[in-house]
Amino acid sequence: MKRRLWLWLPLLTLLLTGCGDNVSHTRGVYLLLDTSGTYTQELDKAQHIINFVLAKLNPGDSFAVARINTASFTEKDIVAAITFDGQPSKANLQKRMFRDKIDRFVKGVKPSGYTDITGGLLQAIEFLNEQGAGRKTILIFSDLQEDLAKGYIRKRIPLKLKGFDVVALNVTKLHSDNVDPLKYMGRLAYWKKRVEAGGGHWRVVNDLERLDTLLQN
Repeated sequence: MKRRLWLWLPLLTLLLTGCGDNVSHTRGVYLLLDTSGTYTQELDKAQHIINFVLAKLNPGDSFAVARINTASFTEKDIVAAITFDGQPSKANLQKRMFRDKIDRFVKGVKPSGYTDITGGLLQAIEFLNEQGAGRKTILIFSDLQEDLAKGYIRKRIPLKLKGFDVVALNVTKLHSDNVDPLKYMGRLAYWKKRVEAGGGHWRVVNDLERLDTLLQN
């Protein structure tokens, strides 16, 4: 009996150690930056968020920052994207280069005419799925007021967000929100409903002094 057990032990060990091999423990983060109208004046706050995320990500994790433009379902609006090297020293160098690229973008950014948030989300989903990250987070730095150019179709497109954590950041109040607060609450409710209908988890973080809650999943 003992002899038979010893014969089975190598196979049993192989089965047990191989069970979790297909599960990715890396994190993927995609940050959408609203660049419409006067919201570009808020981008200095976005730099603070980007620095926080860079500090939290580990070698092997992925990070992308993209602008929300008139038509955001395109790789052309990705400002910077990287999967960090497995060696910490190389990953730290990549983080510095990433930060420099974002700084140059913020200094030269021009306001967009429209705000295609849905297109940006679709691009974020595609990017993070391609990275194969085990934990996927989409950050939306915006007032959440979607404004589409004539002819663009977005409402009928489902957002497939199962396994995604979607966080709205710095959702500023518009002048019309001050007149009618229901408009502000309505925007938050609208995006919450769309994200959760797609299987995603929705949160709002407006207090940028509490970024420690940003990457929870």
